[in-house]
Amino acid sequence: MRYEKGRKDVSRRRITEVAAAQFRRQGIAASGLAAIMEEAGLTNGAFYPHFKSKTDLIRESLATALDDQTEQMRRAVAVGGLEAVLSIYLSADHRDHPETGCAAAALLPEVARQPSETRDLFADRLASLVREFADTLPPRTRDPSAVALGIYAALIGALQLARAVPSKAFSDRILAAGADAARAVARAATAVEE
Repeated sequence: MRYEKGRKDVSRRRITEVAAAQFRRQGIAASGLAAIMEEAGLTNGAFYPHFKSKTDLIRESLATALDDQTEQMRRAVAVGGLEAVLSIYLSADHRDHPETGCAAAALLPEVARQPSETRDLFADRLASLVREFADTLPPRTRDPSAVALGIYAALIGALQLARAVPSKAFSDRILAAGADAARAVARAATAVEE
């Protein structure tokens, strides 16, 4: 049976998108290939023409999710700079929907256990995102890369903590505190030396 041109690419993209969402929602270890393929609307046998292993799928899904995150950050910065990033990243919507959110916040402990090739990919994407974010900081920012990394680390930590507590009120306080911490890092780095 012949399929229309491009069908394999469409199927691969669908598998990758479903896996990226499922990994962020449930975790890598808890996401089986059968469930991913079922959600993608494909049979289990259709997996191997696209990927050699779950590890390959993890790597490609992580790359896709991190690239999407970088694009979301670009759009937020273009709209309203750091305040727009804080408003989106530390929102209740982002907290409550990890499947469409930051792959780093959802998957860091599991990424740390992945093979070096996957961790290298993550490190490259993280460095790229930090460089891009550093370029958006005010010109007088001291060590923009360190500031961008500090802000991003505060955002990830706040989001992870906010997701971990059962109380929405406490979770909201954590999100607000994370935004305040990120603003403090940015202010301190741009303060005029006397």
